[in-house]
Amino acid sequence: MVWFLADTVNTAMFTEILAAFAREVGAGPGKRVVLVLDGAGWHVATDLIVPEGIELVVLPPYSPELQPAECLWPLLREAVANDHIDDLASLNHVLGDRCNALTDDPDTIRGRTLFHWWPAFA
Repeated sequence: MVWFLADTVNTAMFTEILAAFAREVGAGPGKRVVLVLDGAGWHVATDLIVPEGIELVVLPPYSPELQPAECLWPLLREAVANDHIDDLASLNHVLGDRCNALTDDPDTIRGRTLFHWWPAFA
């Protein structure tokens, strides 16, 4: 599990996130990683730089139920629901802590994102 919290969404930021992700998971000539994404503009921009070993698969429009990441938002919102966060740094800290806690709980993530109809891979 790899999390990235960003304070903006654009092609330049996503290019950096993809590069960091590729390094983190060891993607490259000997390891291919497929990322399932929605069609956000920064996910499909023509100037997006996709690292070697990363393949992007864009879901059809209006299909959030197919995107595993969409099922994680409620788990993240639990950390801030009905709470007052003073500033962006505090929000970043709270969400970072929640991401770390979820990383330590793979059964919860798997239960929300491992769809029975997805093909199995070795």
